[in-house]
Amino acid sequence: MIELVALDMAGTTINEGGAVYVALREAVVEAGGALTVADVEPWMGADKREAIRALTRIARNVELDSDEVEERYRRFVAILLAEYRSTPPTPIDGVPEALAALRSAGVKVALTTGFSADVHGPLLQALGWNVPDTVDAIVCTDDVPAARPAPYMIFRAMERCGVLDVGRVLVAGDTPRDLAAGINAGAGAVVGVATGDLTIEALGRHRHTHLLASLATLPDLVASL
Repeated sequence: MIELVALDMAGTTINEGGAVYVALREAVVEAGGALTVADVEPWMGADKREAIRALTRIARNVELDSDEVEERYRRFVAILLAEYRSTPPTPIDGVPEALAALRSAGVKVALTTGFSADVHGPLLQALGWNVPDTVDAIVCTDDVPAARPAPYMIFRAMERCGVLDVGRVLVAGDTPRDLAAGINAGAGAVVGVATGDLTIEALGRHRHTHLLASLATLPDLVASL
């Protein structure tokens, strides 16, 4: 029996049009150099400061110090929030109903994200999502020593939701890093969700237990486990 579902945010539960990757790329290249979409793709779902540091190496062959990373990160946040004001994110179709159905069935729901609180706070506020009305916990990179593919956000979600057995946890996300975090945690189910930038076929090349077209059908999967 699944007691907790730990779900990624952007691309898995929330449709934000890929703005996070546009903002990440712009924040790096405006300081010089060039990046392709393929350069950015491996950093989907990662801690954004870590991604900025790595992408700057690719774009300019430069190693940023901590102050420079923070400068680029502030630009990333400014660009991203401007994108969100211009085109507000929305819940992915069927997700609010799925979250409500899971919680009605006694399953805890946690959101995990590579965003820090200064990004996920305004994002969730715009959607009207919160703890405890919409979900049971929200875990971000500020809460853990390392982001995906490390399993720590999943463990912190278990802590906050009072779940002891990782075998009773389902992890779902739209990127390889989401799946890797679930595998590294030893989660009972690790689900690739094809509502982000990757297809089911692309997600299927990475370790997983299940693949879904969207989270709209997640309550049925949970009920079957």
